[in-house]
Amino acid sequence: MGESRSRAAWASLLTGVASVAALPVAIYGTRFSDSYDLLHAGFAIPIAGGLAIAALAFARKATRRSSVTLASRAPGIAIAGRVLGIAGLCIAAAALVALGVYGLLEYVGSRD
Repeated sequence: MGESRSRAAWASLLTGVASVAALPVAIYGTRFSDSYDLLHAGFAIPIAGGLAIAALAFARKATRRSSVTLASRAPGIAIAGRVLGIAGLCIAAAALVALGVYGLLEYVGSRD
């Protein structure tokens, strides 16, 4: 039981880091491609959101069963995974709002 909790905590941390890094990596990748524009980085929004939800699910699984162990670092790792998962969701939501505002401005600007 402790080992599966530790695995879930580490999975939460790793997917949380991936969710926070997904959009910046996609945006950074636009600098090195001629056919990949900044708008194409928007395809990473669902990836970041999915990874963030997975991080939250793993963190919940890691902390669901509270057992007293003296040498376990799983609760701290799970908390870090949860924080990164929430940050990943916030980043994905902010990117989605930014993409929506850009689309709205493009629509309004093209009507002139």
